[in-house]
Formats: sequence, structure tokens, C-alpha cells
Amino acid sequence: MKRVYVNEEWCLGCHLCEYNCAFANSGMKDMATALKGKTIYPRIHIEETDNISYAVSCRHCTDPICVKSCIAGAISKVDGVVHIDKEKCVGCLTCVLVCPYGALAPGETGIMQKCELCLQNTCGEPACVKGCPNHAIVYEERGDAE
Repeated sequence: MKRVYVNEEWCLGCHLCEYNCAFANSGMKDMATALKGKTIYPRIHIEETDNISYAVSCRHCTDPICVKSCIAGAISKVDGVVHIDKEKCVGCLTCVLVCPYGALAPGETGIMQKCELCLQNTCGEPACVKGCPNHAIVYEERGDAE
């Protein structure tokens, strides 16, 4: 299955992936209207450690612990993609605590969100990949990565 991977040696730490993600998931047609002057809630996050920048997003694990631990049954895996049902999520943060990658975070309303590979958007590929100026983020298939 195709997933988002980060080549940290190419990451500039520019945060454009975060803005492209937030815009792609805003439901709006104009980036300035969607994001200007607003707090953004991207589903991918840039981390920086010891002068190394890298993007963190859901890895769509083979056996995701977030699915098993969700007390509301809001997280499921369909066709290899881990998905959050926003109608069921109660915002308890259990998934945040158990995710070994730090891939989940509350959105603007407190409901959890994570990368769902932009499958619900019309991007064709994840917006973070399209918007990465240095091609540090890629969407490809790589063996049995977890």
C-alpha cells in the first residue's frame, strides 16, 4: 500500500506541508481565505531535533494500536487506511497517548484528526507531498514498513 514517507535529509523545516495539509482539509477553494490569520490544524507536523527536521504523520500501521484503544470505536482501518469517524470521536485523547509516532492531534473542535492520505480530497495525492518544495515527502509503496 502507498504511504507517506519522509526523507529527513531533504526536509528544510519550512512547514509548507502543514499549510498545504490544512488547506486541503479546509474544504475551501482559496488558501488565503482558508488560512490567513487563523490557527491551522494540519494532519502532518514538522518536528525538529538536533538540527534535523522531519514531518510526522500517520503511518497507517499494519496492526494499529489506536484502533484497539479507541473507547468510542471511532477509529477503524479500511483498505489499509486508518480513519477517524468524527461523528463517533469523543476527544478523549487515548489515541494520542498510545500512538508511538505522535501522529494524532485534536482539531479545531477537539475531535481527533490524523493523516488519511487526502483520500477524501480531490488532490490526487496527499497535499503535503504535492506542496513539498524539496521533495522530502513522498507517497510511494515500500515493502512492509510499519
